[in-house]
Amino acid sequence: MKQQGMGSYRWTICALLFFATTVNYLDRQVLSLLAPDLSKQFGWSNTDYANITAVFQFVYAISMLFAGRVVDKLGTKAAFVLAILVWSIGAVMHAFALGLGSGMASVLNALGLAAVPVSIAGFMIARAVLALGEAGNFPAAIKATAEYFPKKERAFATGIFNSGANVGAVLAPICVPLLAAVWGWQAAFVAVGAIGFVWMGLWITFYEKPEQQKRLSKAELAYITSDDAHSGALAGAAGLALSWVALLAYRQTWAFAFGKFMTDGVWWFFLFWLPKYLSAQYGMTSSDIQLPLAILYSMTMIGSVGGGYFPTYFINKGASPYDGRMRAMFLIALFPLVVLLAQPFGYISFWVPVLLVGIGTAAHQAWSANLFTTVSDMFPKRSIASVVGIGGMAGGLGGVLITKIGGWLFDHYGALGQVSTGYTIMFSGCAVAYLLAWCVMKTLVPRYQVITEPSA
Repeated sequence: MKQQGMGSYRWTICALLFFATTVNYLDRQVLSLLAPDLSKQFGWSNTDYANITAVFQFVYAISMLFAGRVVDKLGTKAAFVLAILVWSIGAVMHAFALGLGSGMASVLNALGLAAVPVSIAGFMIARAVLALGEAGNFPAAIKATAEYFPKKERAFATGIFNSGANVGAVLAPICVPLLAAVWGWQAAFVAVGAIGFVWMGLWITFYEKPEQQKRLSKAELAYITSDDAHSGALAGAAGLALSWVALLAYRQTWAFAFGKFMTDGVWWFFLFWLPKYLSAQYGMTSSDIQLPLAILYSMTMIGSVGGGYFPTYFINKGASPYDGRMRAMFLIALFPLVVLLAQPFGYISFWVPVLLVGIGTAAHQAWSANLFTTVSDMFPKRSIASVVGIGGMAGGLGGVLITKIGGWLFDHYGALGQVSTGYTIMFSGCAVAYLLAWCVMKTLVPRYQVITEPSA
C-alpha cells in the first residue's frame, strides 16, 4: 500500500525506460517502412530483404547473451549509456549503407571472395551495428525495473516502459515516410538515429542506483526494497552472481528462454513484414500504410499497459506473483488465435487483417510484459540481466528462423502467383505460438520457486 508522502521518483525512471524503448523501436523500424521503396530502388527480392533483417536478428540474438552479462558487470547506468551510444551510431550508419557496401565489396574482392551486392552488404553492416547496441535495452531496462520497483509493481512498470515499443511503432509510420519524402531516405535514418543522443544526456543526469539516488526519499527507498526486507532468502540471494552454466541448470531459465524463442519472432515478423504485406497484398504505398499501422500499434499500447496490470487481479486474490502472471499469460495467449481469421476474411477490406493482427500484437505486448517479469520474480537481482540476455538470444534466434522461413515462403508462393498463401501459413504459425509456449513453460516450472543459491 502506498505510504503517505512516500514520493514517486521511481516512475521518473520508468519514464526514462519508456523513452529509451521508444527510441529503440523507432530506430529498428525505419528500414521496414522504407523497404517497399528501397526494394524497388535496389532490386531486392523478399529473400534479400529477409537476409538483411535476419542479420539484425542474428546479431541481436548473440549480442543479447553477452549484453545481459555486461549489464550485470558494468551496472545499469554505464551499460545503458554504452548500448544507446552504439545503437544510435548504427541507426545513422544506414544513411551511408552504399558506401559501407562498397567498402565491403572491395575487401571481399581483394580476398578473392564473391562480393555481396553493394546495397545489401551496406545495410547488413548497419543492421549488425544497430543490433549490437539495441541488444542492451531490455536487459538494462528489466534490471532497472527490478532495482526501482517492488515485485507487485514490476509487471505494471514493465508494461509501461515496454509500451514504448508501441509508441515507436506508431510514430515511425507517421514520421519516417514524411522525412524520406521531403529530405530523402538517408535523412530519415539520420534524424531518427540522432534522438538517442538526447536520451543519453537525460539518463546520465537522472539515473543512479536507488541507494545512491539523492532524489529518492527514504520512505520510497524502503518501499522499493520491501521485498528484500521481508524475504530473508531472497535478500541473501541478491548478492549472488550466477554464471551462465549455473543459470542453464535451472528449469526457470529454460522456461523463459523457450517463451522468448516461440514468441519474439512473431512480434518481429509483424514489425518487419507488415509494410511489405500491405504492399504485396493490397498494393498500398508507404503513405497509404501510415494510418493502418498507426492504429494497429496504438492498439498494442493497450495490451502492454493493461497486460502488465492484469496479474494483480490474481495476486490480490492470494496467488504468488509468478502464479498470478502465469494465469494471466494463459488468458493472454488465447487472443492471438484471432489472427487465424486475418487471411480468410481479408478479402472484405485491408482493415480486417490490420485490426485482427492489432489484437494479436496487443496480446504479444501483454504477454511480453509478464514474461519479462517472471525473471525478476524468481532470480536474484544481480543475475536478472544475464537471464534476460539468455532469453533474448533465444528470442533472436527464433526471429531469425521465422524471418528466413517467411522470406522463402513469400518468394516461393509469389512466383506461383499465390502470395496470399505464404502469408496464410505465417499468420497461422504466429497465432498458435503463444499457447504452445505457455504449455511448455508451465510444464517446466509448474509452481513458483525462487532461485536462492547457485547450482553445485
